Amino acid sequence: MQSINTMILRVFGIVVLFGFTFFLTHNYSADIIGRYDFIRTFLLVIGSIAILGTDQSILYFSGILNHNQNYGELKRVYNKMLVIILVISIFLFAVLLCIGRDRINIFLNDQAIYFVILKAVVVLFFYSVTLFNTEVFRALNIIYTAELFRNTFKYISLIFGAILLLNIGKQQYLVDTFLIGFVVLSIVSTIMIYRFFNKNMVVDEKVNFTYKHIIKKSYPIAISTMAIFLLTTLDIVFLKKFYGDKVVAQYGVAVKFMTIVNMVIQMININSSTNIASLFFTKDYKSLQSTLKNNSRMIVAFVLPVIFITVFFSKEILLLFGSDYLVANRTMKILILGQGITAFFGLASTYLNMTGKQHYFQFILVLAVFLNFFLNQYLIPKFGMEGAAISYIISMLFWNTISTYIAYKKDQVKIFFH
Repeated sequence: MQSINTMILRVFGIVVLFGFTFFLTHNYSADIIGRYDFIRTFLLVIGSIAILGTDQSILYFSGILNHNQNYGELKRVYNKMLVIILVISIFLFAVLLCIGRDRINIFLNDQAIYFVILKAVVVLFFYSVTLFNTEVFRALNIIYTAELFRNTFKYISLIFGAILLLNIGKQQYLVDTFLIGFVVLSIVSTIMIYRFFNKNMVVDEKVNFTYKHIIKKSYPIAISTMAIFLLTTLDIVFLKKFYGDKVVAQYGVAVKFMTIVNMVIQMININSSTNIASLFFTKDYKSLQSTLKNNSRMIVAFVLPVIFITVFFSKEILLLFGSDYLVANRTMKILILGQGITAFFGLASTYLNMTGKQHYFQFILVLAVFLNFFLNQYLIPKFGMEGAAISYIISMLFWNTISTYIAYKKDQVKIFFH
């Protein structure tokens, strides 16, 4: 029942996202939307550095401490993770100042972008805490609140702000409204978490995780997370550099439809991950292979209708957002068809992460990031949005193919749809 309710909340979050995108494309210029999309993707990458994997490692520590309900120590771990995020955020702010305005403006071919990035880095700590707290709710088994923060709440303040800006004729402050929302969300979510800890103060003084131990468990996750985010943001950076904010906005609409396919894959992966780990470490390989086979078929069964509808009605879908976005028609088809192909590899990354092969996955992702960087640098200047889409899909197929091969080579399990 929890899985069904979680899926409902995620679908609701997708509906909110597309509803807001529909509102923006009909009321804001593509240049303003493109700048918002650029900052949003920029924060994804730099935020993954600031969080340093603590959003996932908190689940590890909660698994150790929750069985004794040792929330006192979990609170101390939480406090230490907040300090880590703050220190890294300050460090990244210093790095930005050292790079300087001229270098950034020249690289991105935009004389005004530095101050926008500067504001984003100032808010980085609050943005990172919001994302971190979302997973802390999950660690405390407050699942529905976690899903609402993940997919809905972060858009609510932006939606109200965007409506207000439209009414007073100040649409140029859309990015500022987006950033301010995370300040509010971080404060509200932190208060909620401390209230939970204060009501559940059970402490086992024998347990005391140090900063060193926390960082050791967190940073490998950060590498994988940052690599994944780079794969989804390098194309935005190069499009911004060579074509400007308007093209970023048009490309962003096409990418958002790809998130529907991603949502299906991620949901099945999340629900399967613990079962895969359990079957692998109990050496029940027959059941493990059966689980992988059934879940692969489930992913393909859910994804194919979405692909069919999106590809055959792509023009009609894009026209809903305005005629300016019809130029992304071929790009959207490439992204959706490519993501559909990767759906056949559905559980590749989950299998490696759940069976003690995280180091293989990290190495593969790093290689994929370098491949994506060089493809974007070559294809985007020549083919624009379509080049970005091709680069992304080739990179995705690369790491999925290698991950599937390693799983078969190491454990003789078949992950690819069959």
